[in-house]
Amino acid sequence: MHSYQDRHGRLPPAVVYGHDGQALHSWRVLILPYIEEDTLFKEFHLDEPWDSPHNLALLPRMPATYAPPRNKRSKVPAYHTVCHVFVGPGTAFEEGMGLRMPENFPKGLTNTLLVVEAGEPVPWTKPDDLVYDPSGPLPDLRCLFKDGFRAGLATGERRFVGKDTSEAVLRWVISRDTEGRRPADW
Repeated sequence: MHSYQDRHGRLPPAVVYGHDGQALHSWRVLILPYIEEDTLFKEFHLDEPWDSPHNLALLPRMPATYAPPRNKRSKVPAYHTVCHVFVGPGTAFEEGMGLRMPENFPKGLTNTLLVVEAGEPVPWTKPDDLVYDPSGPLPDLRCLFKDGFRAGLATGERRFVGKDTSEAVLRWVISRDTEGRRPADW
């Protein structure tokens, strides 16, 4: 994500849309050149949806970055991932915002979730992530691990988020702009 921002001046959008407003593909496709998958990226027809015949044929070439750990692969369908970002108001991937780190993260990069391994598995190129509504229920964060989920902070650091983490703390770290002090249990 940081390398994408260095090149493009902002974080990637969670979803790439076509001229007709159709959702084409995910941020996971856009960052391929930055995870040493430039050849695969060049093979995508970026003007076609993720499930076009051509792009579907590329699903089996899912990068290891998006694969579940070896001991959890039986829990995820082939060519699916549980690597998601949060989309919605106040998140790092708020639609139409084109956010920059650290400028658009007032409470700090250490205090904001950027990518998580949680939620339902999806085909890795499909533009389908965790929808966050600050006024609604939290998205389903169940995952591959019984004790919580793995997360990537906006700093690039990794962290395990335990299943006993309070809803208040989860909301605080999902939102990039929540005001207030850092919760003691984060």
